[in-house]
Amino acid sequence: MTIVEAVRWSAAGDALDIIDQRRLPAELVRRELRSLDDVCDAILTLSVRGAPAIGIAGAIGLVVALQSHAGATREEFLTAVSRMSTRIAALRPTAVNLPWAMERMRNVARCTAGDGHAVLDALRREATAILDEDRAMCRRIGENGLAFIGQGARVLTHCNAGALATGGIGTALAPVYLAAERGRDIHVFADETRPLLQGSRLTAWELLQAGIRVTVLADSMAASLMRERMVDLVIVGADRIAANGDAANKIGTYPLALAARHHGIPFFVAAPWSTVDVSTRSGNDIVIEHRHADELRAGFGSVTAPANVNVYNPAFDITPADLITAIITDRGVHIPPFAFVGDGHLAATQE
Repeated sequence: MTIVEAVRWSAAGDALDIIDQRRLPAELVRRELRSLDDVCDAILTLSVRGAPAIGIAGAIGLVVALQSHAGATREEFLTAVSRMSTRIAALRPTAVNLPWAMERMRNVARCTAGDGHAVLDALRREATAILDEDRAMCRRIGENGLAFIGQGARVLTHCNAGALATGGIGTALAPVYLAAERGRDIHVFADETRPLLQGSRLTAWELLQAGIRVTVLADSMAASLMRERMVDLVIVGADRIAANGDAANKIGTYPLALAARHHGIPFFVAAPWSTVDVSTRSGNDIVIEHRHADELRAGFGSVTAPANVNVYNPAFDITPADLITAIITDRGVHIPPFAFVGDGHLAATQE
């Protein structure tokens, strides 16, 4: 089974190596990024995307961008860390992993003694740790969710929460990969995910690379698929989970949860613990990123709406906690009522 690597250090260790996801599925192109501008552009334009992956990209990218500042004084180097990490953290406001990773890197920089070279070395180790931890986290999510993916399971997913969205085997797709690894016959239905088609371009592509059966459908067809009893469970990722369990994920997730509830189909959210933001009380407090109108009016170069028409284009929506059957994280399976509190504490029933 071939599972792709979306984000990693370059072979020489001096650049951020990514799959340019804008080029998929037509061609597989890897890029090595060596400047802050290139790293920021890659995150902003979705060349690298998915909450865990952009956290990793931000951490490695920060180290790469700081390499030319290693000879600076400690004070100058820390100023550069603060300036660059603040810029990176602000690129995608909904996903918590990006500011989480940047704060983690800033803390290491502040707590490391020595000159710019010493701090840079510490940041390199921390970025590598974030990548390694993400890979291990993905596998733990897969193991925690594996019980829900039985032989012959028909799984509906939305957007891309697989290997292309993380440093490892994904979040929502991690249990699917482990089920396939154990010889279970799985059929994944992938919503195309309008307007940027992450489901049809990315999820379908990476599952085909892994030899897993996948069928693409338009977002508006999902409820009909459920009505025809073709879906056993829905599993999606998340970019931010509030303390009460409300989950922000790619636009189009909320109607899936509504349809799943109507048809009595379990609806799971799979995400790393770092996606749980205990400082955000509910989904009402999550800032939703709105993207450029031309993603709808002229997506992928084809004009699909009048040039001067108004456009509503949020990148994410909020699925209320009461529509979620369980939240699968690397720390376990959490079931309602959700009450995520403190750092590393969960006041909720767990399996």
